[in-house]
Amino acid sequence: MKNKIAFAAMFLFTGLLALSFISRDSDTDPWPVPDKYNNMENPVKFDKKAALALWNKHCKSCHGKEGLGDGTKAAQLDTPAGDFTTEAFADQSDGAIFYKSLIGRDDMPSFKKKIPDQEDIWQLVHLIRTFE
Repeated sequence: MKNKIAFAAMFLFTGLLALSFISRDSDTDPWPVPDKYNNMENPVKFDKKAALALWNKHCKSCHGKEGLGDGTKAAQLDTPAGDFTTEAFADQSDGAIFYKSLIGRDDMPSFKKKIPDQEDIWQLVHLIRTFE
């Protein structure tokens, strides 16, 4: 009886451990955005030169030159870098894109500290829109 209990406990532990290594599929796992952000409009005037400099420094290595999710580091990620040219991505509000860039999730880092000027994040939202 003790062996059966020990075996069951070990089996359960192994299963839970295996599940912890399975990354969630970000394409099917909704990323909720608070209404406050969903309803935001981009408040800054687009400065493509400034946005490209930010993109090249912070985003290009994962998201690629044209936002296809094919950057040099993309293959190393546990979750897809995302393709910004898809209709599903384009359907998001500017505020949703801003929020996701600010907060981050999984392999997508939070840029609250890396890009502390929120106007710079809004510049990136403008640039991302050019990939659609």
